Amino acid sequence: MTKTRDSSAPASGRERILEAAVAGFSRQSYDQTGLREIAADAGVDVAYVHRAFGSKEQLFHAAVKRVMQTEKFLDDLGTDPARMLAAHVVSKSKADAGCEAGPMGILIHSLTSPKAAAVLRAVVIEDFVAPLGTQLDANATQRAALAAALLMGFSILRDVLELPVLTEGPGGSLERGLADALAVVLGQTKPEI
Repeated sequence: MTKTRDSSAPASGRERILEAAVAGFSRQSYDQTGLREIAADAGVDVAYVHRAFGSKEQLFHAAVKRVMQTEKFLDDLGTDPARMLAAHVVSKSKADAGCEAGPMGILIHSLTSPKAAAVLRAVVIEDFVAPLGTQLDANATQRAALAAALLMGFSILRDVLELPVLTEGPGGSLERGLADALAVVLGQTKPEI
């Protein structure tokens, strides 16, 4: 059960740090985002950031996990994972993620940093590829990684490059097309040639 924070209740220091980190890493690269800046945005001392998260890499890891939120949908894929994943991704918007470009903002801004790329790779594998792979049959890890690539590519083109053709809302032909492509990638259906 996921707890939702009452907007009238003050956020804990750790929560404010995490919110400031998500915003900071969404605006600029991993290397350009400093712990002092995050601490100032959260209204805490930089020493508290270190106590709460340990290091910049660990804070970045927590921020990436916060915006990806894979646990919200991977546990409930049901009998049609392709349709559930497509519905989830198509229904998500930049605003839903609470930052400028959602998970893609953090991804795009930080891919050039070797430290950030290592964290991003770990989160994608641990939080998406591995759990999805447990729900698939043959070539499970490869199929789950291909699904991640398809979903990330879709999100980059929609949320970062803002392709108008990819902005249709839930339930339409866009969602059905994405679900059909995912069904092939996940091995649920054979490709039509």
